[in-house]
Amino acid sequence: MNLLKLIALTLSFSFIAACSDDSSTASKAPAKTLSTQFLNKDALTKVLMKTSMGDIELGLDAELAPESVKNFLSYVESGYFSNTIFHRVIPDFMIQGGGFTAEYEKKDTQAAIQNEAFNGLKNEEYTLAMARTGAPHSATSQFFINTKNNGFLNHTRKSPNGWGYAVFGIVTKGQDVVDKIEAVKTGSGGIFSRDAPQELVVIQSMELIK
Repeated sequence: MNLLKLIALTLSFSFIAACSDDSSTASKAPAKTLSTQFLNKDALTKVLMKTSMGDIELGLDAELAPESVKNFLSYVESGYFSNTIFHRVIPDFMIQGGGFTAEYEKKDTQAAIQNEAFNGLKNEEYTLAMARTGAPHSATSQFFINTKNNGFLNHTRKSPNGWGYAVFGIVTKGQDVVDKIEAVKTGSGGIFSRDAPQELVVIQSMELIK
């Protein structure tokens, strides 16, 4: 487990700048493949995310992560994500968005939800998971897409250090767009001293397509 990366992720709502110094040199599989956790991809609820770098289709597993999916869809259907940004990008780790405007203003959210990381879904490449603070049940609107297998983020036990990060979906189309976002140059931006894309990556809209 890379503890510094875990600490960085738990600070996702406020001072997210803290992250691993070696994140850019972490080992990475030579070829990315879709997670085999979601064998029945036709049964997933589909959401189309339009970004300034291309479209990404998300498949949400309402059976295994009902609370997380219901919460995410409420933000989708309200238009909350429109014109927000991917505010944090760490190569060989993840891309994170869903909470800040292009002016780096933090948006108001609904109430936090219960952590469903014990649902058996793992933080594998191209999976979609809820971001949160260090408190296990603090996830609201922010999410991240894993860009490698991040096993150290998985649930191990119901304890402060073991809750993990709840996976609730997967990228079903547009993996190349995720890769392009992951590859953007990063640095300081807004309230963040590092890991912010130097060219804004905007989530133009999200809409339910199934």
